[in-house]
Amino acid sequence: MSTEKNYLTIAVDSKKAANILKTVSDEKRCQLLLKIHDVLKENADSIKQANGIDLKESIEHDLSSSLIKRLDLFKGDKFEVMLKGIKEVIALENPTGKLLMKRQLDENLTLYKKTVPIGSLLVIFESRPEVIANIVSLAIKSGNACILKGGKESVHTFRIMAELINSTIESSFEEFGIPKASVQLIETRDDVNQLLAMDGYIDLVVPRGSNALVKRIKNSTKIPVLGHADGICSIYADKDLDSYVEQAKRIVVDAKTNYPAGCNAVETLLINKSMKNWDELLKALINEKVTVHLMPDVKSEFFRLNPDYENSNYVVDVDQKVEFDQEFLSFDIAVKFVETIGEAIDHINTHGSKHTDCILTENEETAEFFLKSIESCSVYWNCSTRFADGFRYGFGTEVGISTSKIHARGPVGLDGLVTYQYQIIGKGQIVGDYVGSGGDREFNHKDLEI
Repeated sequence: MSTEKNYLTIAVDSKKAANILKTVSDEKRCQLLLKIHDVLKENADSIKQANGIDLKESIEHDLSSSLIKRLDLFKGDKFEVMLKGIKEVIALENPTGKLLMKRQLDENLTLYKKTVPIGSLLVIFESRPEVIANIVSLAIKSGNACILKGGKESVHTFRIMAELINSTIESSFEEFGIPKASVQLIETRDDVNQLLAMDGYIDLVVPRGSNALVKRIKNSTKIPVLGHADGICSIYADKDLDSYVEQAKRIVVDAKTNYPAGCNAVETLLINKSMKNWDELLKALINEKVTVHLMPDVKSEFFRLNPDYENSNYVVDVDQKVEFDQEFLSFDIAVKFVETIGEAIDHINTHGSKHTDCILTENEETAEFFLKSIESCSVYWNCSTRFADGFRYGFGTEVGISTSKIHARGPVGLDGLVTYQYQIIGKGQIVGDYVGSGGDREFNHKDLEI
């Protein structure tokens, strides 16, 4: 792909495919997805071999441990969860064609508001090769075409999965009528840069990856962008935790250690100074080999209560100019005392990334105040921030997590990949017959049962 014509063809073909795909029945879209699921499952060994090459090359190039963890498609049950996600998307209700409003404007003149696909999506992602299956299933199910760009570190895994998906779509065209261009694949940054200029054909860009990637994309296109730059998630441990300390320890440890490379892992722990046994939270983290980065007053008080930890390699000073505004993506967490819940809220709304934040408390009134006050797209009470995920929300999977306050927020599943359209069905009416436009006929604006 070396000429502008090639890029224009990719964008135009994607738009044409989207216009066809949205007319295909949900049943046929789901049947194609089931075929894609089966092909990926049947070729697990080949995919694993390709993924092994990516992992080997990433280690040789000394890439970060967090990136390598994201890259490993066969770590634990990740591959099986990916396949399960496709089936869960298949089982979800068709998001398109939903009737949101029905209003009689006049006799035999009715206004309808219905959900419709967004159109053509450009999705750029790093590291996580399972994203290709996530995006394809969500896009096809919601009637959207997609152009996918994987990270260079996952190129071998990406290529084989892409080839399997493309060949399945192509071989099934006669059966389902879904064009091959419904899913297109690009590989280089230049490909992305060229397509970011195709705002007349591509309807939405979804970047999934580093802060630098998302910011670069947002600054390089007129196309609407859905995504989040950082996952600076915080947990606030309130003073009213007397009988809840053991549960609180489990929550904090899970939020930090379950998958520290995830954007929903906790990075900041705020502790109310009046909380009893607050040091138990830090000891629980240290016992799991988490390095706690402590403010000076937290450190001195922690050592006073626990002198045995003074020589621990897992207790360090916090760099408060940096570490409350960054993702560690590792077994590290920044810790700070706060005097009040208001101070905790101010800290999160100032330093957080509007992703996912949590309060630990037994006080319902305090919890409700926190839930209302935090600006983030996901706010929790007494549970791990790691629940911020489309699969765990029952969306089957997600196209990404959006920290925007407009359109889709949080984990974006099928509902975030549709917009709406107004339709009017009449019987020869013209505006000139109505009051305000030259006529004397009145609108009745009567809402009808959906």
